[in-house]
Amino acid sequence: MTEQLLDQETYWNSEVASFDAIYSHRKGRFENWLDQKFRWDMYARFDYTMAHAGPIAGRTFLDVGCGTGRYAVEFARRGARQVAGIDISQEMIRDSERRARDANVSDRCLFVRSDLLAYHPADRFDVCIGIGLFDYIREPLPVLSKMRSLITDRVVISLPLQWTWRAPIRKVRLGLRGCDVFFYSIARMTALLQQAGFRRHEVQRIGQLYCVTAFV
Repeated sequence: MTEQLLDQETYWNSEVASFDAIYSHRKGRFENWLDQKFRWDMYARFDYTMAHAGPIAGRTFLDVGCGTGRYAVEFARRGARQVAGIDISQEMIRDSERRARDANVSDRCLFVRSDLLAYHPADRFDVCIGIGLFDYIREPLPVLSKMRSLITDRVVISLPLQWTWRAPIRKVRLGLRGCDVFFYSIARMTALLQQAGFRRHEVQRIGQLYCVTAFV
């Protein structure tokens, strides 16, 4: 992996518990209130993804930047035939595997520590998702193009909006901790999807995120 990816792995290995607490709500009452107030779009993008990745039952899914496996495991619980999750953080992969075991879906989930550009599966997938992924990618076009090459149907992704009140705060906060973060305008997002070879796409703004479904 590149030096940038290794730096990000170090960051995410240290953030597994605090990252997942956004979804598990294993925080104090005030911190949970802050999440509900200011991070509600992170919960809404989960619902968006499940709705726009469908039909789920019987199909195959690739989750790029799978984190702690919440999306991948939910696909399996909803009847996906096979789900692969990749992440650059070994600690995230371990947590994903544990979550799949706890949900009794390990037989349909495979988690691999890898960067997408170094990942070479034997078969293509029906659907690929990248939720909270492009926030941390300096050069998104090769990643989108690789996603396009690995699917037969669609991708579902989220991208953080440029020029929002949260963007500069997040840029500084994560930058001080050694994690680069990037933001997108709708014009740039549209150009990237076209360059990657997607024939059409749909966009829904949810809070300070763009949620996108792009079709092959």
